Amino acid sequence: MTAEEQLVAKAADTSAMCGVVGLGYVGLPLAVEMARAGYKVLGFDTNTRVVDGVNAGCSHVGDVSADVLGEFTGPGRLAATADMTRLEEMDMVSVCVPTPLSKTRDPDVSFVLAVAESLSKSIRSGQAIILESTTYPGTTRELLLPNLESSGLEVGKDFFLAFSPERVDPGNLSWHTRNTPKVLGGITEACQRVVTALYRPVFDTLVAVSSPEAAELVKLLENTFRTVNIGLANEMAIVCDKLGVDVWEVIEAAATKPFGFMKFDPGPGLGGHCIPIDPHYLAWKMRALNYKTRFIDVAGEVNSEMPAFWVTKVVAKLNERSIAARGSRILVIGVAYKRNVGDIRESPALDIIRLLRKQGAEVRYHDPYVPCVQEDGRTDTSVELTPEEVSRADCVVLATDHTNLDYDMLRSEAKGVIDTRNALKRRG
Repeated sequence: MTAEEQLVAKAADTSAMCGVVGLGYVGLPLAVEMARAGYKVLGFDTNTRVVDGVNAGCSHVGDVSADVLGEFTGPGRLAATADMTRLEEMDMVSVCVPTPLSKTRDPDVSFVLAVAESLSKSIRSGQAIILESTTYPGTTRELLLPNLESSGLEVGKDFFLAFSPERVDPGNLSWHTRNTPKVLGGITEACQRVVTALYRPVFDTLVAVSSPEAAELVKLLENTFRTVNIGLANEMAIVCDKLGVDVWEVIEAAATKPFGFMKFDPGPGLGGHCIPIDPHYLAWKMRALNYKTRFIDVAGEVNSEMPAFWVTKVVAKLNERSIAARGSRILVIGVAYKRNVGDIRESPALDIIRLLRKQGAEVRYHDPYVPCVQEDGRTDTSVELTPEEVSRADCVVLATDHTNLDYDMLRSEAKGVIDTRNALKRRG
């Protein structure tokens, strides 16, 4: 049997040994779904605390409960290791490592390159490699492929390489790893056939595209679409503020149109693991090709200015009561980038807190999903949301709402509220 035939056969009876490199918010749910599909899975992570926790059945990812993880670690269908030499044992390796931006907004693919180097030392005939980390178009072909081919093996014959973008939305109870359609783009047609066969038991829907570059662009388009439209909604919030019009009333009315309009809400700015970062991968790639991605740049400017916009609203609210920002007591509700999660990456709420403190305000925060925040050498601890805490504040900034927030108490006790999410009105 050829290497392709062997892998397709192992996919058919789920006897393939699957490796997942990077056990974060993308990798661990993927590893669980692979185990649920019947594969035996070994997760790889350089963080030994993560490895030990997974092996003990303790989940560090909000979307994977300890009970669910234990269903697969207990019987030995899912385990974790920090030993990268064990990659050689895998029939399939899914790479789910971070791809952050540098301080100059350039792609940092050092984690991908580190995995590529490890794979180049351990790759053998009959392996499939699938990159899932969000990155710029060309990464799979230009960075991974040369490393893997340095082993002397031939892509599409001895080993198989593809890109498949992660589409994780932390905290989403409706769409999760298995039922979110999975895009696949192989280097060769044989690569496409192999990874399709291997992922078929894991995902409900597979979407084939013609190349890794197309698959890489799919992810960037998805999040650029959101970045640009959120930027438009945020700019409309500024426009409406200057005109004395309620932006949310305008958006809700526009959303009644049954065609040609998709609703996006303004807010305190962009946050999370994808939307503030992914479009810059495309912008960076296009700069290398002497093209300026104008929509991305303008949307980025608007979105990054929103924390400052909301701080001006706080100052104005204080001025209405003849209170100076310096020395005022501000309570910020929610520091995670979205409701009902504990993720503070790129959270605009942290920018709001930073800007308020620069104005001389005393700022405290409440977020049941984020017990403490360590930043700039300072540690802040979430305060309990009591009527006394709310009434003591000169202004409350609702940066992120959550399911169990007592909106009635906020309405009755708060001296002034800056509601960046329109949560009080939405909650009746």
